[in-house]
Amino acid sequence: MSSSYKKVYEATRTALQGAPEQATATFEVTSRQVAGLRSEVALRQFTLAVDEPEALGGADSAPNPVELLLASLASCQEITYRLYADALDIPLRGVSVRLKGDLDLRGFFAVQGDVRPGYQSIEAVVSLDSPAPEQDLVRLKETVDRHCPVLDIVRGATPVRLSLEHTNSLQAGAA
Repeated sequence: MSSSYKKVYEATRTALQGAPEQATATFEVTSRQVAGLRSEVALRQFTLAVDEPEALGGADSAPNPVELLLASLASCQEITYRLYADALDIPLRGVSVRLKGDLDLRGFFAVQGDVRPGYQSIEAVVSLDSPAPEQDLVRLKETVDRHCPVLDIVRGATPVRLSLEHTNSLQAGAA
């Protein structure tokens, strides 16, 4: 099974080296609030529910956005470990990730202006099931840390442009 990931890695790498203009992959989601703090997010052919815990005003019917960020980071780490273990010929029987993030709610609720509304810190433990020597696993970790897209997004300052679009559905219906 793992050799197929190595083939995907090598084929994609070779294709991108020959056609760098085709290297941009665009992902898009659409979200809308449906009830209270619950939202539904459309991603490709999937729909994902998002809500807040009751303590934060939600109905606790789905994970909240900051939990989904941790889930994105954890699963991206696992995918990147799997891909690069195969690409580097490092045997890997399994990988799992446990993450914990600390949020100071004073930032979100505007209690204290100098407190970030996002995670103050994120702690991760990556567990690898592998017969490989320790130095190979250290090399794998260094490679994954350099190439994991979600880790890069979380660690770096990704430019984000937010614009506002205004509608008034009550007024539009009265016309």
